[in-house]
Amino acid sequence: MATRSFILIETAVGKTRDVVTALRQVKGMKSVEAVTGPYDVVAVLEAPDLNGVGETVTQKVHTVPGIVRTITCLVVPIP
Repeated sequence: MATRSFILIETAVGKTRDVVTALRQVKGMKSVEAVTGPYDVVAVLEAPDLNGVGETVTQKVHTVPGIVRTITCLVVPIP
């Protein structure tokens, strides 16, 4: 079963479009949308396991120019 997470992203002023475009190219991203509110972008990531989530966030997401801060929320399946 894949591990799914929501990534709440704050971007630098004027960089939201660039961040969305870059993140949509990252393997495992199921959805990347610009939003209103305290965060600028919300992304949905699926990875094979928790290590895959961590690897993608630290190596692919955090390296995108224009990202200031992220919060990663793991989905907890409730039957």
